[in-house]
Amino acid sequence: MKKNNGFHLLVCSTVAATVISAFITAIILHNTPSKSTAGSVFIVIDVVCAFMLALELWGFSTQNKKKISRMATMITRKERDSMYNFPAPVIVIDADATVIWSNLAFAERVFFEGEPYGQKIGDIMNIDLEQIHTAKGDLVCVNTKFYYARAVENEADNSLTLIYFNDVTDFIELDYETRMSHRAVIIIMIDNYDEIMSGVRESEKAHVQVEIERLIEDFIEGSTAISKKVSNDKFFIFMEERHLAPIIEQRFRILEQAKKITVSDRSNITLSIGVSRDGSNPAESEKFARQALEMCMGRGGDQAAVKEDGEFNFFGGLSSGTDSNNKTRIRMVSKAVLEYINSHEKVLVMGHRFGDLDSIGSSIGIVNAARQLGKPAYVIVDKSKNLAVSLIDYLEQTMSDDLFITPKQGLSLLDDTTLLFVCDTHNPALVESADVLKKAKDVIVIDHHRRMVDGIQPTVMSFLEPNASSACELVTMLAQYFGDEVRMPAPVAEAMLSGIMLDTKNFVMKTGVMTFEAAALLKKYGADTVAVKKLFANSIETYHQKSLLINNASIYNGCAIAYTEETFPEIRIAASQAADELLGITGVNASFVLYQQGDTVNISARSMGAFNVQIVMESLGGGGHLTMAATQIKTTLEDARKRLSEAIDEYIRNNMTHE
Repeated sequence: MKKNNGFHLLVCSTVAATVISAFITAIILHNTPSKSTAGSVFIVIDVVCAFMLALELWGFSTQNKKKISRMATMITRKERDSMYNFPAPVIVIDADATVIWSNLAFAERVFFEGEPYGQKIGDIMNIDLEQIHTAKGDLVCVNTKFYYARAVENEADNSLTLIYFNDVTDFIELDYETRMSHRAVIIIMIDNYDEIMSGVRESEKAHVQVEIERLIEDFIEGSTAISKKVSNDKFFIFMEERHLAPIIEQRFRILEQAKKITVSDRSNITLSIGVSRDGSNPAESEKFARQALEMCMGRGGDQAAVKEDGEFNFFGGLSSGTDSNNKTRIRMVSKAVLEYINSHEKVLVMGHRFGDLDSIGSSIGIVNAARQLGKPAYVIVDKSKNLAVSLIDYLEQTMSDDLFITPKQGLSLLDDTTLLFVCDTHNPALVESADVLKKAKDVIVIDHHRRMVDGIQPTVMSFLEPNASSACELVTMLAQYFGDEVRMPAPVAEAMLSGIMLDTKNFVMKTGVMTFEAAALLKKYGADTVAVKKLFANSIETYHQKSLLINNASIYNGCAIAYTEETFPEIRIAASQAADELLGITGVNASFVLYQQGDTVNISARSMGAFNVQIVMESLGGGGHLTMAATQIKTTLEDARKRLSEAIDEYIRNNMTHE
């Protein structure tokens, strides 16, 4: 059906009928003595309208004839016959993208639902009229067939465009089948298997193993995948993309299914899954899968990581992870740290920007050990931008006033014989001095935060333990194996205990067996809990601002969100403390406190463990722990609140719908 022409004719027919009706009415009025003058006027108007209607119909017909005749004059009869019978579909459109000619192949293979003449090309197919003029053309799909559409403009008349269609359906289907049959490598590892199974009867071990193997079998059920058990706690799976895609879309339900397997009614099985989706060969896929698995384990386990296009996508990670008390590994790391300290002439230590008690406390622990071993050692810190000034002042009064140096002084001391420690962070963007990190040759990282993708590199050693409560806990556990020549004075022990108390919220959050062992060791070294408590004292202004933040809080999807447009010197301390206290509200799973400094909005996030604030903060460019995280966004406060709400909604939609 000729849609545009038909519509035009319909309008003209309607107008013609109206003119005829009006003409009859005018004749009747003209024959009425009292209204003969009015009738004469209407007759004249009707005659003029009829004349204009005739001109319109003639002009419309002439216009189309001109287009067709103009096109016909450009090609000979032989060329017209060749184009009409050309094996590839061809159409000609005018400046308005209206089809004015099509060949036989187009009618038979592309558009066989009627006459394309007079229709807009956009009504027939989804086509980019700019893209078709490029060398590649535009890929279009019509009636389950794929074509590359390319345009050929007429040099004599650029108002007419010829478009031909190259059928690439076979290629597209082959390409799709190739991608769907690509074999991904999946490595599944049971978290802390040896520790979970320690002390368990052999019969129960066998029962748990059977359940785990059945879980893996169910995971690949209905697919063409194959699995290979390489050890009691590790499985390799080779799976086609067509079967992997739905698993990723369902966000690896096997993670939740694994938790239903219990050991002695005291522990749940959790998995770490590394997936390589785009390796060019099996060896590369296996390498990428191992990297993804290492990322999972460095982030606390109970999650899956998919490496694709050089990036990692994470799924799961909702639990706090299994408490790890691997003293063998701690002894090995401690020995290596001592060897590195002894092989260098100087030691510098720094934490993260706006250092807190954990950052400064763990740094002091390393500096103390290095000095006990006879090495010049210092903590790099910017006192003007620090949240632990009370601890710094206390250590300078009780120990030495040369413990702390500025980033500028640290940069001048740094050379090839210097060993740099980075404590309480492995994010290169958050260190106290990016210049010092960039210049350092040998770097050791000690951190308790979950591993991030773009961590500090290169390093001579990284001791990342996301199941630890704090960096001070890690340094304390290392210090016990430094030997008798390394002693820990009471002020150092108090500094490190303050860091543990800060990050555990006085031994409430994220505490494990190793946490209490570390606290006991520090107490043994002479830590005074009263002196530690004094380090947490705040000014009255900080209390006022913290109360103001809490008063401004509102509840959104089970999350307490507070913000302030004001700024003051101790805003960071007030914000973090307000976030902690907001968790005491009934029904609150997580708390978020926003405040602006310059063009940057800072967000402090806390939870009790049921809500993973790390995932929410990572989606906004930050990171941290399951129970404590943060981020910084260069935007307005209003936009940051909106983006935070969207991130919370996304987290709930992806991770809490199963609850």
